[in-house]
Amino acid sequence: MQAQSEVEEITVTDNDGKEEVIDVPEAMNYEVDSLLNLYYSKTYLHADNDCNFKDENITYPKEIYIERLKRLPNVMEMPYNEIVQKFIDRYTGRLRHSVSYMLGAANFYTPIFEEALEAYGLPLELKYLPVIESALNPQATSRVGAAGLWQFMVATGKQYGLEVNSLVDERRDPIKSSYAAAQYLKDLYKIFGDWNLVIAAYNCGPENINKAIHRANGQADYWKIYPYLPRETRGYVPAFIAANYVMNYYCEHNICPMRTTLPVKTDTIVVNKDVHFQQIAAVCGIDIDELRTLNPQYRRDIVNGGNKPSIIRLPASSTNMFIANEDSIYNYKTETLLARRSLVEVDNSTSYTKKSSTKKRSSARKKRSRRSRARRVTIRQGDTLSEIAERHHTTVRKLRQLNGIKGNNIRAGKKIRVR
Repeated sequence: MQAQSEVEEITVTDNDGKEEVIDVPEAMNYEVDSLLNLYYSKTYLHADNDCNFKDENITYPKEIYIERLKRLPNVMEMPYNEIVQKFIDRYTGRLRHSVSYMLGAANFYTPIFEEALEAYGLPLELKYLPVIESALNPQATSRVGAAGLWQFMVATGKQYGLEVNSLVDERRDPIKSSYAAAQYLKDLYKIFGDWNLVIAAYNCGPENINKAIHRANGQADYWKIYPYLPRETRGYVPAFIAANYVMNYYCEHNICPMRTTLPVKTDTIVVNKDVHFQQIAAVCGIDIDELRTLNPQYRRDIVNGGNKPSIIRLPASSTNMFIANEDSIYNYKTETLLARRSLVEVDNSTSYTKKSSTKKRSSARKKRSRRSRARRVTIRQGDTLSEIAERHHTTVRKLRQLNGIKGNNIRAGKKIRVR
């Protein structure tokens, strides 16, 4: 997902007239065009041509916002203040078309979120956390490498049972990541016992919340520790409150939800061999983009069933076809799509003269020396700078210096220098 070029901020004024700059959560900077280009958006979401709302925001006295927030059927505290108002204004103003998308996309994902939250006995209003985390895009990747609807970092995702390797990233699986997020949120509540602190800790980590509480003389209240929080976290809880507001009171601001045609029913199959999406698409006649959308956890279009039994989600009408043509699927262009040698022979030929061997060794040493000075790799689909840096034992800062990269946007297929 492409973010806007400028870092977005919100400025508020305190009681003493001093201005304060707050970072906006990254997902609030995503362009609506990138959301509408997702497969589900293009296939199942459409503008509501019967909606007669005039496409302009309506503002109200603050007492109206206060009353509406009080009426929400929530367990979590949803207080009003100037910061919350700024985020409500952002959602109902410049982000109103993104809200239209998210209201439509919520039909895909809200049942999953609610089921996971119910399983752990959590407040259902937490279903709006992915609104500020990812703008409801399962493929979202942040500038620091958080991924998926719930924006898990690699370490936290693995801690909560999400598999992440070169072929699989279960942080992007809507179902598995939702249950992992619910478990994480429940664990955070056991630590803090306050939902605003839980939300803040989800954003910046429990260590930063504990530090802020300590600096606030032990006051375990989000609005008391607010001055000691990172800039983005200061806006995180207000943004969450604003998301709850706009996802419930969108009509009052002339926002029309996109109309949703629910996707066809799906079913799952288990495979015990490696299989490529192109093999399934070609033999079963399924759109490969639909396969990717139904199985966003597979990073390279490869299901590594040979490593362990793996699940593939298919349109329900295609599962019987897969089963009936399983051998044909596995055999389709296997040498091209799944070309990895499992056995090679080493050429130990001794027919070369000693002089020739010496020259070759000298040449090899020179080549190794050149490679040690400069090395380039090809960017894979879905790669982030942090993942490339981790694979090649370097840092994001070094990669930016070597390649003249100012932001975080990189393109699959391009070469990047890693040393």
